[in-house]
Amino acid sequence: MFYILTTFIFIFGLIVGSFLNVVILRYNTGKSLGGRSGCMSCLSKLTYKDLFPVFSYVYLKGKCRKCGSKISIQYPLVELATAFSFLAIFLKFSDSLDLVSIIFFFIVFALFIVIFVYDIYHKIIPNGLAYTLAGLALIYRLFLTPFSNIELIHVLDLLSGFIIFTPFFLLWLISRGRWIGLGDAKLVLSIGWFLGIIYGVSAIIIAFWIGAVVSILILLIFRLKHGGKHITMKSEIPFAPFLIIGFIIAFFYQIDVLQLGLFFLI
Repeated sequence: MFYILTTFIFIFGLIVGSFLNVVILRYNTGKSLGGRSGCMSCLSKLTYKDLFPVFSYVYLKGKCRKCGSKISIQYPLVELATAFSFLAIFLKFSDSLDLVSIIFFFIVFALFIVIFVYDIYHKIIPNGLAYTLAGLALIYRLFLTPFSNIELIHVLDLLSGFIIFTPFFLLWLISRGRWIGLGDAKLVLSIGWFLGIIYGVSAIIIAFWIGAVVSILILLIFRLKHGGKHITMKSEIPFAPFLIIGFIIAFFYQIDVLQLGLFFLI
């Protein structure tokens, strides 16, 4: 029964991931999320044979059935990322059979995936998505993480969104958006409330570590290929994907980078 359920969750994740691809491509374009999808090159409408998540991409060898143009690797990657995320969430909460948390974080991770890819493409985090996540995070902190007595750590967890938001906001304000975007500051509001102060801080530190390594690698690769003419240290690299990766690592592995838990006997 367990294997049947995990298989169902995985397939459900693939289907949701397919819908998230539509959201990513049509969000803020004025296009409806309904209606049939089509080839981006020849505009031919896709048939049901072309709409099976991942499998259609593999069967068509990553090319349009009609015109033969390449299909973006984004489609299967988003579908697989959603499926594996949903499966990991289910496994995390399956022991306690916490159905509310499972469904809640399905929604949360779906939003994170949309922001992840959208920021890569457009270098911006849509306000609607950032505020929705922040609202869900505050609901989670207020109503889905109950505690029996009020201690300092609980107060800090309740304020964690604002605590982590503040330095990002100041960086944005002082640099006038040159160092970091305001969208990143809005995104860390939700990360702070979802994870609390200890793991929220860890997520941010992990994000900066990964972001630094990846950014240096990108700079080196582009300089080797183009002689440094097309990218510099001032070139814009989206930071939201690194924040989301940091969140995922802290969320699933409960990593306390600074060992802050020692101060609260956690």
